[in-house]
Amino acid sequence: MRIYLNGSWIDSAGATVSVEDRGFLFADGIYEVLRFYGGRLFLADPHLKRMQRGLEAIRIDPATARDLLDIGERLIDENGFRADDGIIYAQITRGAAPRRHAFPDPGTPATLYVTAKAHPQPPPASFADGVAAITLPDTRWGRCDIKSIALLPNVLANQAAHEAGAFEAVFVRDGVLIEGSHSNLMGVVDGVLVTYPECNYILGGITRRFVLDVARELDIPVREGPLFADRIDRIQELFLTGTTTEVMPITRLDDRAIGGGRPGAVARRLQQAYREAASGRAPAMARTGMDSPRRPR
Repeated sequence: MRIYLNGSWIDSAGATVSVEDRGFLFADGIYEVLRFYGGRLFLADPHLKRMQRGLEAIRIDPATARDLLDIGERLIDENGFRADDGIIYAQITRGAAPRRHAFPDPGTPATLYVTAKAHPQPPPASFADGVAAITLPDTRWGRCDIKSIALLPNVLANQAAHEAGAFEAVFVRDGVLIEGSHSNLMGVVDGVLVTYPECNYILGGITRRFVLDVARELDIPVREGPLFADRIDRIQELFLTGTTTEVMPITRLDDRAIGGGRPGAVARRLQQAYREAASGRAPAMARTGMDSPRRPR
């Protein structure tokens, strides 16, 4: 696999990062995941802008990510993925410096690492039949809007879901279903699409925003508000959204059936709209203000 690391295009087997890198020592950095379909980056510009906002929030020069999309395009070519579906993973840390909690000296170069790899879709039955999820208390820090590489609570939650035979773990904060360990959460209550408001307690998902915009285009009522964990019986549909998750129905939550145990009409409409947009067959991206898939150069 060919990767990009600090200005060099190299084989992954030969890639090394200093043991003094602050990402290794402190999880002092952020990451981003971009999707490509048929070799075309999808919703690339919003991902880049979110990464730059995250860099500003943790006080790393946002220009560090300036060439990310061009790097991603080249990695797709160098790895022979121009006809494939996959992901671009990008990670930026504050760089390598002697270990101390305060920032290193000004001028310390950030570490930029980018890879491309094929990403298989979840089994078609997962989209058609829905998946199971569990709930767990939200033990994460108070800045979930920053896509930090410090993901230990997410890792532990997702492992708990794996051990329970579930697809995802849903965090609960103050009695409210917040989001998944690596996805956003949406539900349908009384015919209205409901999702937790964008704030510091959730990651402002790019797919989340795209799906909300498409829902409005489809005249599906939308409300940003709470989904209460003790009112699951009122939730007619529940589904996840995310770059690798797309639109994934949840049909069982903590062994309780959602929507009669089958994906609902809203999820199915949004799944179709997402797939049409990702394939470039639909004009929805222009209407929602999202960028079109980046075409090969």
